[in-house]
Order: sequence, then C-alpha cells, then structure tokens
Amino acid sequence: MSELHKEVSELEGKSATAARLFDIRLIIGGLFVVYGVIVTLAGISPSDADLKKAEGVHINLWTGLAMLVLGLAFLLWMKIRPVQVPAAPADPAPED
Repeated sequence: MSELHKEVSELEGKSATAARLFDIRLIIGGLFVVYGVIVTLAGISPSDADLKKAEGVHINLWTGLAMLVLGLAFLLWMKIRPVQVPAAPADPAPED
C-alpha cells in the first residue's frame, strides 16, 4: 500500500503545480501586459491623421496605459492571492 500512497501523493503535487501554472489570472494579465505595451508604443508618436481621427486625443496611448494597468493588476492579484488547492480528504484505513 505504501507504493500506492506514494503515487497518489506525487499526483496531488503535480495537480497543485498545474493549478498554479494554468491560473486564468496569469493568462489574462500576461496578454493585457503584452498588448498594452504594443498599443502604448503605437500611441507614443501618433501621426497627424491618427490624431485627427481621434479628435486630438492620444487614444492609443491612453488605451495602452489602461491595458498595462489592468494586466499588472491581474498579475498582482495572482501574486497576493495565489491559488490554494484543497487538500485531499484522508482515506479511512482499509478493513481486512
């Protein structure tokens, strides 16, 4: 039985690691940060035609900065409140 218990413990450890790795906050936060950087860089030096279309507002710059803030908020949230995988209930002793 000790071999089975060892295997179950190992699988529980892998499950906890997978839960932390595939936390949706990491995926959403990472994408918002990447897209925020791209949009912010596009908005740093807009053309006159782009400014005219946006009625003088640096819309790419402001949208990119907002995306960066949102992405960093998701990543900070993930860091402050990490995923806690519930512990498996203890199995009762087998009766022979």
